[in-house]
Amino acid sequence: MKVLVTGGAGYIGSHAVKTLIDSGHEPVVLDNLSRGHRAAVPAKVPFEHADIRDTQAVTAALRDHSIDCVMHFAALAYVGESVEQPLMYYDNNTTGAASVLRAMKRVGVKRFVFSSTCATYGQPDKVPITEQTPQRPMSPYGASKLMVEQILKHQAGADSQFAFAALRYFNVAGSARDGSIGEDHDPETHVIPVLLECALGKRSCFKMFGDDYATRDGTCIRDYIHVEDLVAAHVHVMEALQAGDQRFYNLGIGNGISVKEMVDAVKRVTGKDVDVEITPRRPGDPAELFANADLIRNELGWQASITNIDQIVETAWRWFSKHPDGYGN
Repeated sequence: MKVLVTGGAGYIGSHAVKTLIDSGHEPVVLDNLSRGHRAAVPAKVPFEHADIRDTQAVTAALRDHSIDCVMHFAALAYVGESVEQPLMYYDNNTTGAASVLRAMKRVGVKRFVFSSTCATYGQPDKVPITEQTPQRPMSPYGASKLMVEQILKHQAGADSQFAFAALRYFNVAGSARDGSIGEDHDPETHVIPVLLECALGKRSCFKMFGDDYATRDGTCIRDYIHVEDLVAAHVHVMEALQAGDQRFYNLGIGNGISVKEMVDAVKRVTGKDVDVEITPRRPGDPAELFANADLIRNELGWQASITNIDQIVETAWRWFSKHPDGYGN
């Protein structure tokens, strides 16, 4: 299958490209490189330097490469930034996705796999979070993604041949197990990379936002899914899509890891100490968030293959220890 991967030069998108190739598919990357890295895309993979909001450019890419399916990762994804610059998030995430869908309609591409987010749920009343949990996003980021889900449902209602899946996932972590590609954000806010930067001496300490939550060790608990498991689920769902399908799945390992447990895992894997500074809680941080991923397992047979946090950290450390400056650009 020929797959247009929007945002394919980013962290998750580049791993999706690798998995698509390994699965026998033919990816084409479309990325504006505002936050991605050209070096993350294999030289043999066709690359379109374009913005998803440029409907004409997306249309040309779909037509020129005879695309069968779009796998949509291109999005801005910093919750705090979305609060400060909501218009930028609605413009890129929501309007951008609508632009891609318009281009697909023009060319007649009928399959769409959407990289959504658990942020559409907001702060749930209980965990684990199922697909039936009410969606009450607390940030423009989460709202901008939920709007795309709504657009997809409306488009499917207007076109009985259109098929889509929206995959809601939690904390993505790790790097390719062969060490070929990894995580490189600026700024970096994800827990594991920040801890590894501390282990490498690139940060003086790790700030732990609160240690007085009603959890087993007082720190926040989150669901971490390995990036290769995540993109494998995207490919698996893409292959299963049939005309008219409207699928919504949570992706996760089904249990949570606390911040303190993550610090200990990084110390074990790297063999290095990490200085920790306890700081006040961040407003709006729920004590515990993790997914129930039974639906995709029951319907499609997918489940995470890496559930041990040390193994996830090991793959990230393999990348960061050899690429302390990321892709270097």
